[in-house]
Amino acid sequence: MTERATWTATTHDWSSDLDRAHLAEIRARPALYGAGGRRHFILEVLAYANEEAESRGRPGHAVVTMHADGTVTVADDGRGTDTRLDEHGTVIRKPVMSTRDVRYFDAPDAARLPDGLPRRGMSVVSALSPVLIHENLSAAGAWSQAYRYGVPDGELLPVTRSTATGTSVTFRAGADVVGPESLLDGDLTGFPALRIELR
Repeated sequence: MTERATWTATTHDWSSDLDRAHLAEIRARPALYGAGGRRHFILEVLAYANEEAESRGRPGHAVVTMHADGTVTVADDGRGTDTRLDEHGTVIRKPVMSTRDVRYFDAPDAARLPDGLPRRGMSVVSALSPVLIHENLSAAGAWSQAYRYGVPDGELLPVTRSTATGTSVTFRAGADVVGPESLLDGDLTGFPALRIELR
């Protein structure tokens, strides 16, 4: 853990895989952190894909799929979630689902998403979803991780690559998340580095 504690935190703190206090804070205030409904959660996920495309300097592609059971999948063609090797050679994935995004969470100057609400990070989506599955296809390997209200539900599971690289997030917002269910036409223009396909 000594080595991980020294890793620079640009978006998330690498030293911890799970911040239970942070997740509990979100779950205790669903009216605040779930404002904007499922629509806002989709926008939170798309914001990460847009950042990834911007960092590569070329347009990215994201597919938003609305499933009949109420879950949503947002899949992109980025490089996959960042991973690093610890001092034992173990792959550590950036803990985007279960720790605070230091740039945005409760920051007074947080960027606004197309629905006009502040960006708070992927952990808000995870903490207020009874089920979330994060699939990662990166140069460091391909794996899937399931979460229940932000807490990992078991170990990382290896997956077979279906594309070169990318990230897929499938979630079902909890019953206490109230608001718009789907994206509006204007939302798609809020991510200039992404071509977004709706299914």
